[in-house]
Amino acid sequence: MKKVISIFVMVIAFTLTTNAQDKMAKTAVKTISLEQTKGVFTQQEVTLKEGSYIFEIANNNVGHDVGFVLIKKGTDASKPENHIKTAYVTEVVSNNKTQKSNVTVLEKGEYVYFCPMNPTPQYTLTVE
Repeated sequence: MKKVISIFVMVIAFTLTTNAQDKMAKTAVKTISLEQTKGVFTQQEVTLKEGSYIFEIANNNVGHDVGFVLIKKGTDASKPENHIKTAYVTEVVSNNKTQKSNVTVLEKGEYVYFCPMNPTPQYTLTVE
């Protein structure tokens, strides 16, 4: 009887571990690296799958601090309440440095990214 209980406990533990690993694999956070030069992002269009992302922003000799703003397409970029706050870099990106955002969950749709500090045009980020 002890063997049966031990085997049953091991099967349950294995099943729970497998399910936890599957969930972690599906919700893995991916890093999207974007580079800014004077007045532009070098990657001017991004297409992603739905999921969780960290944005890594590189300041490539812009000469001053830069940042990163992400909004849903069609919203007013000048209004901070429309900004996706988790996509902000955790601190401004100094010249020739790199900073990351917090984890940002993106659902299907179109977004716009830009830097008001550089300043850059607005670029399209599509989530399929």
